[in-house]
Amino acid sequence: MTKGLAIIMFSGTADKFIPLGVLTQTAANLGVPVRIFVTGFATPYFTKNKPQPRFPKEFEDMVPHLIKGLEKIKAPSWYDMLKEAKEVGDVKVYVCSLIAEALGLKKDHLDPIVDDIVGATFFMKETAEYEVIFI
Repeated sequence: MTKGLAIIMFSGTADKFIPLGVLTQTAANLGVPVRIFVTGFATPYFTKNKPQPRFPKEFEDMVPHLIKGLEKIKAPSWYDMLKEAKEVGDVKVYVCSLIAEALGLKKDHLDPIVDDIVGATFFMKETAEYEVIFI
């Protein structure tokens, strides 16, 4: 098993948040440390006034069926999966300092699920021996 899982969360579309939640929760349940580096278009979804992620236009025909299926199986939201993962495992969520500064975000603007605002150097050093996934 890997020493840890580093997830770089760049995308801001709903189809990417589902695997973020699933992979984080699964790794945490397996005892694998997880570090999430939120940057780019994903950043607004980690603020206190987060919008609801939208699916890309190319998936619009599949979205109603997918949403019904997720509701039918009572799948938790990506956010609830992250919260649970943080409760059971070694999971940290970091927001990129460059993007935070560019967007004028301070720690008090961010959702409580976020542990800190850090630079890429900090994240890369902390996850040097982790498996890296870019979403």
